Amino acid sequence: MSQSLSRILVHIIFSTKNRFAFLIDKNNQLQMHAYLASVFNENNYRAIVVGGTGDHVHILCLLDRNHAISEIVKKAKVNSSSWAKPLGGICRKFAWQSGYGAFSIHQSQIESVRGYIQRQEEHHRWKTFQEEYLDFLHEYRVPYDERYIWE
Repeated sequence: MSQSLSRILVHIIFSTKNRFAFLIDKNNQLQMHAYLASVFNENNYRAIVVGGTGDHVHILCLLDRNHAISEIVKKAKVNSSSWAKPLGGICRKFAWQSGYGAFSIHQSQIESVRGYIQRQEEHHRWKTFQEEYLDFLHEYRVPYDERYIWE
């Protein structure tokens, strides 16, 4: 093959430090989601949807074939933390957890994952972030040591 082509869809999840609800203010939350989308888009990852709650985010994106997931997640966390601190109030101490989860999805799942991300507030009325994240790890058969996934 003379041309390198790819279409890799990734569902990325990460939490605020200690799952503290820094983004409890709905306006700040929506602005953060928009900011994260812009960081992804500016770095050749196409953010399809960004959503979450006061203590975590979900990002569905197209992975750029020239960069590692870890690079864009690190850039998104650093830039968005710097963006959030001047908002004042509880955001002055804003921080993301150091880790993240990244899960591949099939093209046929885009709309269901988009809906799942858009319904996070509703979903978390009956399930905590920790329960949700462990469900993902089990579903995707990701080995983990629980001593190291929560900070």
